[in-house]
Formats: sequence, C-alpha cells, structure tokens
Amino acid sequence: MATRYRTSASNDDGGTRVSRVPGGLEVAVSNPLQPGHDATASNPEQLLALAWATCLNATAQAIVAGERQTRVRAEVTLRDAEGRAGYEFVVTAFVSGEGLDEEQASGLAAAAHDRCPISRLLQASPLAEVRGETWSAA
Repeated sequence: MATRYRTSASNDDGGTRVSRVPGGLEVAVSNPLQPGHDATASNPEQLLALAWATCLNATAQAIVAGERQTRVRAEVTLRDAEGRAGYEFVVTAFVSGEGLDEEQASGLAAAAHDRCPISRLLQASPLAEVRGETWSAA
C-alpha cells in the first residue's frame, strides 16, 4: 500500500492556546467547558465536525461525480461517558444531495460512509451515525 499523504499536528498546552500543523498552520483553541473560555477560538468538537464534514462530503462528491451538489452537516456532542470516567463524543453526520429525497440521500450517505477515511475510523463506534436527509437550498 502506497502512502498518499502524511501530516501531523501538535498541542503542548492541553487545548487552551494553540494547536499546530507543521508548515505554519496554527489554530487557536479553547476548552468550552472552562469558565471564561475564548468563544472565538476552536475546540476539538468543532475540529472533528469540520474534518468529518469535509472528508465525507468530498467522498460524496466523488460518488456523484459532479452530477449534483452535495452537503454534509456533522454534529458532535460532548457528554459524560457512560459506564466510565471522563467524557465521550457522540457524532452524527447528515448527508444530502440536490434533488435527492431522504431515502436516496440515505443511500448516498451509506456509500460515502463506507469510503470516507474518517468514517472508516468511526464505523465501529456505537457513538457514530450517518443519516441521509432531504436536500435544502439553505
């Protein structure tokens, strides 16, 4: 198997200042659970939602081969972990395609979820779900 691309990221302050990708990308981060957090900074929940929505929609676009516009909306919820200490993410992605009803969009969602690299990381988790939804021009 050939490596197509590789990157890395680092954070050395626990998510309260800056996360970095080599080459200059820096993302201001702030923990939304801390009082007085910086609401203009990002957090892991937003970054996960952004990464998954982007990857899943790129995959959906590859599947429809430019025949229609597609959209992915990803929601990430942080909650107390069930049955153990700490927190856990519950993630849901909603896939839609121009001109597709909910059933057709569900088919596209399943196909994209099967091929998307981030989805492949999440597929075995009972805390991750992908759904189709009717197209909205908004």
